[in-house]
Amino acid sequence: MATDPLSRLTAHPWHGVSPGDKAPEQCPRYIEIVPPDTVKYELDKASGLLKLDRPQLFSNVIPCLYGFIPQSYCAVQVAARCTERTQRTGLRGDGDPLDICVLTEKTISHGNLLVTARPIGGLRLVDKGEVDDKIIAVLRDDALYGAMNELSELPKKLTDRLSHYFLTYKQPPGSKTSTCEIVEVYGRDEAHEVIRRSFSDYASLALPHAS
Repeated sequence: MATDPLSRLTAHPWHGVSPGDKAPEQCPRYIEIVPPDTVKYELDKASGLLKLDRPQLFSNVIPCLYGFIPQSYCAVQVAARCTERTQRTGLRGDGDPLDICVLTEKTISHGNLLVTARPIGGLRLVDKGEVDDKIIAVLRDDALYGAMNELSELPKKLTDRLSHYFLTYKQPPGSKTSTCEIVEVYGRDEAHEVIRRSFSDYASLALPHAS
């Protein structure tokens, strides 16, 4: 029996995976990087394949699973939310899917996979005028983190570690200045709002391969 060749195609991780009916409270997340990767992997937007973006030139190591939320996009609505909350003007979204950090006690050995996680908060990061929120989530049913509902439930040192990574991961050794600034640390409700706005940005733009 002939098989439809399209049935053998893998869904595009950004455009071909539905956020589901439980979003933004719970939805699939695509993981690109895991600890202790020493290179930065990133989705190739055109093909949907995971590519090696660059070696990590410095000693920074991502402290958790890291990726993005499918069918999200950081543009006008996400940037406007930052302006509403901080009164900063002249901002724009970074033009990428919404980033997410997923906390788990388990060792995940590689990226290029989907996980289900619940947002508990986020870091509102601005890099050279671009809004680049980092949603913080916990892996569903995780023994250590799975019952947490708010960022305030995390040990402060863990939140500080995440903040430090994103403030310094682009900063060369010896440099006293960073292009990145965390302008707000927020909880679950605000994380949900940012995710909803990223879905709105995605829906309003004619993105390549979007269905």
